[in-house]
Amino acid sequence: MSKHHKYAILKRPLITEKSTLLQENGRYVFEVAKTATKLEVKEAVQEVFGVTVIKVNTMNVKGKMKRFGPKFTQRPSWKKAVVSVAPGDSITLFEGV
Repeated sequence: MSKHHKYAILKRPLITEKSTLLQENGRYVFEVAKTATKLEVKEAVQEVFGVTVIKVNTMNVKGKMKRFGPKFTQRPSWKKAVVSVAPGDSITLFEGV
């Protein structure tokens, strides 16, 4: 994925109750490409937002089973990353949410 654009790695920020509590400690949550590595996520966040990244935790989220009438189908699985930034740095995209 290194040859892809940095914006292709970071799909969208995740704004949830839990992620807003993590923001107070300088940790931000993103949905990322399934093939992205921790190093690629770190480089993408540093380049796009201009912050210093200390640590990246990634996890694969399994898609949930959903029912559509008599049939069951599975939502797609996805990957999320929790990015810890240096003290004093913040990502303004998340401010005021």
